[in-house]
Amino acid sequence: MTNEKDLIEIHVNVKITTASLQTIVENAKKIAGRNEKGHYRVDTAGKVSEIISRFLLKNDFEGFVSDITNY
Repeated sequence: MTNEKDLIEIHVNVKITTASLQTIVENAKKIAGRNEKGHYRVDTAGKVSEIISRFLLKNDFEGFVSDITNY
């Protein structure tokens, strides 16, 4: 995996299916659990960012962008 110092954070618009977003929210809620008032305290936008970033690192995004035929 790439070292944290090798990464930069950028803000972009990404198209994902509503089913993917629903799954991320449901799983994030399961992991976070409810607080004493019964509410979920989870940053779902942050979780989407985390999931997409891990996917890109795991699936060789650097190799993908290096191939000129992908443009």
